[in-house]
Amino acid sequence: MKSAELDKLARRYGISPTRPSPEDREVTISADTKRKILSALEVELSADRETRGPRRGQESERADQTIPQSFLPDFLLKTRVWGISLQLYELRSARNWGIGDFEDLSDAADLAGKLGADFIGLNPLHAPFLADPDRCSPYEPSSRQHLNPLYIAVDRLPGFVGSAQLERQLEGLRRSNLVDYAGVARAKLGTLRDLWRAWLQAGAADETYDRVDFDAFVARGGNSLRRHALFECLSLFMVEHGAGAGWQAWPADFRRFDSAAVAEFAREHEDEVRFHMWLQWLAHGQLLQAADRAREAGLRIGLYLDLAVGEAVDGSATWSEPDVYISKATIGSPPDPFAVEGQDWHLAGYLPSAIAAGDSSPYRRMVSAAMRYAGAIRIDHAPALRRLFLVPLGSRPDGGAYVRYPQHRLLQILAETSAEYRCLVIGEALGMIPPDLPDELAAAQILSYRILSYEQDGKGFKPPDAYPVFGLTCISTHDHQTLAGWWRSADIQDRREHGIVPPDLTAKHLQQRRRERRSLKAALRAAGIDVPTRLGARASRETLRDLTVSAYRFIARTPSLLVAVRLADLTDEKRPTNIPGTSDSYPNWKPKLSVSLEGLASNPLLHRITAAMREERPRIHAARNDQEAGLFRRDRDKDREMKAKDHLSKSP
Repeated sequence: MKSAELDKLARRYGISPTRPSPEDREVTISADTKRKILSALEVELSADRETRGPRRGQESERADQTIPQSFLPDFLLKTRVWGISLQLYELRSARNWGIGDFEDLSDAADLAGKLGADFIGLNPLHAPFLADPDRCSPYEPSSRQHLNPLYIAVDRLPGFVGSAQLERQLEGLRRSNLVDYAGVARAKLGTLRDLWRAWLQAGAADETYDRVDFDAFVARGGNSLRRHALFECLSLFMVEHGAGAGWQAWPADFRRFDSAAVAEFAREHEDEVRFHMWLQWLAHGQLLQAADRAREAGLRIGLYLDLAVGEAVDGSATWSEPDVYISKATIGSPPDPFAVEGQDWHLAGYLPSAIAAGDSSPYRRMVSAAMRYAGAIRIDHAPALRRLFLVPLGSRPDGGAYVRYPQHRLLQILAETSAEYRCLVIGEALGMIPPDLPDELAAAQILSYRILSYEQDGKGFKPPDAYPVFGLTCISTHDHQTLAGWWRSADIQDRREHGIVPPDLTAKHLQQRRRERRSLKAALRAAGIDVPTRLGARASRETLRDLTVSAYRFIARTPSLLVAVRLADLTDEKRPTNIPGTSDSYPNWKPKLSVSLEGLASNPLLHRITAAMREERPRIHAARNDQEAGLFRRDRDKDREMKAKDHLSKSP
């Protein structure tokens, strides 16, 4: 194929002709990269022509289309609110099994309500690999359409009876400062299998075993639920027989859900498949209860759930629906100053031609799976609404390219589903993004995601009134140190110690951090907020706690509709949740909080910060808003199962 024809075809299928570089210049995409990306998009080429395009056709979008608007609760037009963000697994309690669970979430919601919060923000609750529990990143799930059964509060299930032996096992899991995912999985799955056998043997008249509801849940789940359960069953079987948990490591006959070998396996293991559907039913029921508890506790938004940008390349989702995923390229990001070689996140993304196709498109089903429980969702890497950086298999990240996605159609789906579930939408759009994208997301009533340390310009930290109204503002996320850690430059030291950043660049970052510390103090003073005395680089722990209170007061004064208070800041954690760029050298997604749920109520720093939030963001027209919340709850309860049934019944 001639160069001009290749370029034309690349443009037709949304492949950007250039990518950015760490030096802030545009690099031309090579012809070889274009061919590989076209192949990944399932465009087969001969020597002189295109032989096949996407099965569903590539949407062309007009520039003059009206931007669809996502749902926004009426009470947010009258007041600004705040909530608490946390990682569910990091919660400690006297009763959990070494990992935070849905009962802990309900208890946290009760506490948040008493403190005056309006939401609890959570890590993704997507389904992981049960057969390989240490693959624990919530941002590399096996499936985004199903839940993580390890969050089931087993001791709250009908028929559960503990034992001295089990309690000794659980005490060890609770004492650990890191989540022992393998140990948790053994304890929970073993006990759940016993409860499953008891459930099967129980009489149909036993009201604690609602077979009618379970059967309805299975019917609503359709093929999507059944294939996921079958994948889990196969995955555990393969690990027991020496293969990997992911389907790419399985014998060839089992790598497609529709093979004869898989059909025979399903017939022979029907009870086991139903067991995994039962786990999803239990998780679904307990998460619904936690959402209800949050509303009953007075949280007007309720649960705020995070959505990962993609799924594991060898997980349930890509095995169950291979025709809607890109199989020859993975999601990543181009080279930038903090990752000079670029990044390959090794995540599978939807085909641009498939993502929004049909009344029950993959994207609609994925966002509905979260919205059914939530008052807000956060889209990780919201630029994916317009484009994804795809890295061809076998290539380095600098050999990738941006590919266009049907933005208008995806915004339409978000607007429609958010209205159905009365769920507001937050879009995380950090790093290298199209310059006009923030304005378009704001026009779509998708709240931007603002992190304090990122909100700087040539003059230093931006003042509170420079923040957008349609936004969620926070101090840090799961990928950052706490504010105290940031002040001590612990994040910079971590990148150096783990070999992510070379020593010469570390020195530059430390020098920049010194300027940032001075700038933050100046911004706090300019906002009329007290700055602790003796606030140097080696400030005491108590002084840094004073600074944390001041910083939260600062972001509370922004006009942003939402402010999130990170629980790790309230408990003054030293160990980060995740160090991006590491895998084996740091226990990402495993550190627990140093304070238990029972101890939070008497935590002085928690009370100081939440008192500051109540002072800066008082509840306005509380009676009217409480009434609105009640109406919201009534309507949501009425619509929730009906909407879920409608969408899930259309699953392929």
